[in-house]
Amino acid sequence: MVDLPKKKVGIVACSGEELPEGTVTRLAALKVLEKLRPAETVTICLPLFLAGGEGDRAFARFYPTIAVDGCEQRCAARGTEMYSGKPAASIIVTDLVDQYRLERPQSARRLDAAGLRAVDMTAERIAELVDELLGKKCSRRLGKFIPLEEVAHAGEQDEPVEATCACGSGIPVRMLLVNGEKVTIVALPLIFDQFREAGKQPSDQTAQELLETVKIYNPIPAKAEPAYLAALQREFAVYAPEKETAG
Repeated sequence: MVDLPKKKVGIVACSGEELPEGTVTRLAALKVLEKLRPAETVTICLPLFLAGGEGDRAFARFYPTIAVDGCEQRCAARGTEMYSGKPAASIIVTDLVDQYRLERPQSARRLDAAGLRAVDMTAERIAELVDELLGKKCSRRLGKFIPLEEVAHAGEQDEPVEATCACGSGIPVRMLLVNGEKVTIVALPLIFDQFREAGKQPSDQTAQELLETVKIYNPIPAKAEPAYLAALQREFAVYAPEKETAG
């Protein structure tokens, strides 16, 4: 397995501005990113993600994501599933409000008291899901097992933490020409480096091993495997001398 950056959870928040619940999603996500779980989460910009941001898409393909939507249209969840895979978890603010019998927020521009309560409830639910996805029941930042409400209270006393963006998550990607089409392969530079450090030389056997390793981190249709195999063999043969020269 390739040594990739520390596992985190990506949060994809709805970008809708016409509904109060859309504002709730963004403020709730920000609270998790800056106060509740700053060391365990990164933000994924939905507009950039949909527009083709390779850093965000690479992150969402490899690491778990939580889609936070304001309404049943589920734009964040659907966008994530379309370009990177089904989110590990999904939250719909309107469903959460109904579940806990909260009042519906009434203003999108400036949230009322009901909207602020919805923000707190949504943020707490996101934080719970982050802990579940990472298999943790404590805050590493505070260094002890504590209830969620105490984590939230302690976080409010700390200095503000800037939310981290998935595009800077440190997951390298490399373009691969497969059947005349450019395909983004997650972690390919790390895979190539690992093979070079192990003394692997370009060959049919090495190409097959590359393919099997690449498939761990990237979805490759069975019918397309021969084309990917040829592309990987060709790319590694070029990459290997480049690394030796650079060294």
